[in-house]
Amino acid sequence: MPNQTLRAVVAVPVFNEAERIEHCLRALDRQEDLGGSGLGVLLFLNNCTDGTAHVVAALRTSLRRSVRVIERAYAEANAGWARREAMEAAAAWLEESDTSDGVILTTDADSRVPNDWVARNLAAITEGVDAVAGRIALDEADAARLPASLHARGALEGAYEALLTELEARINPVAHDPWPRHWTTSGATLAVRLATYRQVGGMPPLAVGEDKAFVSSLLSSDARVRHDPDILVVTSGRLDGRAPGGAADTMKLRCQVPESPCDPRLEPVPRALFRFALRRRMKELQSSGRLGRKAPWAPLLGIGTEAARRIANLPTFGAMLAATEAASPMLRYRPLRPAELPRQILHARAALSLLRLTSRVRGRSSRPKVVAVESASQTSAEQTGHA
Repeated sequence: MPNQTLRAVVAVPVFNEAERIEHCLRALDRQEDLGGSGLGVLLFLNNCTDGTAHVVAALRTSLRRSVRVIERAYAEANAGWARREAMEAAAAWLEESDTSDGVILTTDADSRVPNDWVARNLAAITEGVDAVAGRIALDEADAARLPASLHARGALEGAYEALLTELEARINPVAHDPWPRHWTTSGATLAVRLATYRQVGGMPPLAVGEDKAFVSSLLSSDARVRHDPDILVVTSGRLDGRAPGGAADTMKLRCQVPESPCDPRLEPVPRALFRFALRRRMKELQSSGRLGRKAPWAPLLGIGTEAARRIANLPTFGAMLAATEAASPMLRYRPLRPAELPRQILHARAALSLLRLTSRVRGRSSRPKVVAVESASQTSAEQTGHA
C-alpha cells in the first residue's frame, strides 16, 4: 500500500478453508473506489489442518493488498473466539499505524464480498454512523443443492422479516438507520469504527452468535448502527459448517425438523407492534427527561419498582431499552412455527397497508392547510390593499 494511509483492516477468521479462501482473498484484493484509504487484510488461521496455510502463502505474492497472517492452535477455540482474535489483531494493526479514524471490517473465509464492499462501508461511516451491518445471500451453487422445502421456508421467513422491519421503521423511525433497512447481523459483513470497537469491549468470544451479541452491545451503548440494504455479501450455503451451532447447523436442523421454531424476532404481529410502539414511547420519555421519573411505564410491563429504578439509572438509553425488554414478561420473545407464518404475513400486510394509508392521508391533509393559510394571507392582503 505505497503512499496510502492505512484506514481500514478486514479481519477474517479462518478454519480449514483451503477450498474457499482464494475466492475470499481475491474478492478482498479487488476492492475499488478507496481513494487514498489504505486497506489491510488480517487472516487469523486457527487450528487449520487442511493446507489452508499453504494456499494462503502461495497467493500472497500475487495480491495487491497488504496481508498479515496469524496462525494459532488452541484446543478451546470456537467461532466467537476466533473472530475476536482476528478483530483484536486488526485493531492492533490500525493502532500501530496511528490511524485516528480507523475502521475494522470483518467477513468470513467462505464468503465473497463485492468490489465496492469496503468503499460502501467506509462511506456509511463517513456519513456519521459508528457501525454498519450488511445483508447476506447464499452462494447460488450451494443453494441449488439445498432442498426445496428449505427454500420455501426461507422465503416465508424473509417475507415476514421484511414486513416487520418496515413496520418498525414506520412506527419507530431512527434517523441514522432510515428505511429501507434490514435486520441482518452477520459476521460475514460488519464494519465498526476502531474507537467504538474499543468502547464496547470488542467482539465477545461466544461459541455461537458472537456477531448478534456484538451488535447488541453496540446498540446498548447507543452506538449508531446502520443496517445498509445496499451492502450484500455472498456466503456459503453448505450444511457441513465449520462452527458448531452456526448457520450451517441451523439449516441442517431445519432440513431434519421442518417445524423447528423460527428466529425469535419473528414474533406475532400484535406483540411486534406493541414492542415497536413501546420503543418509540420510551425514546420520547428519555428525550424529555421523564423516563426515570417514578417509572410510570414499569407496572404496565410487569416490572417491579426496584428493577425499574435500576433500569432508569443505566448509563445509556440503549442499555435501558435492552434491560426493559429483558425484564418484562410481556416482552419475552415467543418464536413462531413455520406453519404460523402465512397467517402472520397477512396480518402484517394489513397493518402495513393501514400505516401507509395513514401516512399518505396525513401528507395530503397537511398540504391543503399550507395552501389555505397562503390563500387567507393573500386575501387579507388584497382586502387591505383595496381598503
